[in-house]
Amino acid sequence: MDLSEGIESRRSVRGFKSTPVAEETLRRILQLASCSPSYTNTQPWEVAVVSGERRDALSRILFDLASASVPSSSEIPVPAQWPAELASRASEHNARRFRVLEVERDDASSRNELRLLNYRFFGAPCVLFLFLDSSLSPWSIFDMGLFTQTLALAAHARGLGTCLQASLTHYPDAVRDFLGLPSSKKLMLGISLGYPDPQAKLNSYQSSRTKVDDFVKWYR
Repeated sequence: MDLSEGIESRRSVRGFKSTPVAEETLRRILQLASCSPSYTNTQPWEVAVVSGERRDALSRILFDLASASVPSSSEIPVPAQWPAELASRASEHNARRFRVLEVERDDASSRNELRLLNYRFFGAPCVLFLFLDSSLSPWSIFDMGLFTQTLALAAHARGLGTCLQASLTHYPDAVRDFLGLPSSKKLMLGISLGYPDPQAKLNSYQSSRTKVDDFVKWYR
């Protein structure tokens, strides 16, 4: 696929086959992601790739914490409230997704089951955790976003899917302890990665996009 096709067809995948991803493929994806631009070429991203038995063990730890409703201690604060337009967009997105999955708004049990699938990594055989040193400024968070998008596109070009999961940042101490990393490494994002399962109902949902003139003002 060409670049434009890849950008337009990339989507979040929430149902994966158990097929392992070859280390050579992962290395190539990460090498391509490392070509992303960064402020004064600092390249601040740090990545932990977890698969196999280690993936299963970490999944159990995070699933147990989430199942027990342990409060999130994410190091990236969620806004106390969104601007009205953005809040409306998010609300519509969630409502559409639950309709596709045939989950009623008041079905707390089913909604909780869907939430907990995050900590099973949606069945993906591999999960990546992205870290930044805590001494870095917001510029480096911007750089991490560029790295993440490039990684997702590089994976997509190879027939792989990704799901960028804020939920995997909810228990940073547990992740760092498991990986043997110091507290100075801030957990920015978790990415489930693998081959998409076309039969997974979660993959039948496609989010909408705003039109260019909804977010651009032209000054001529």
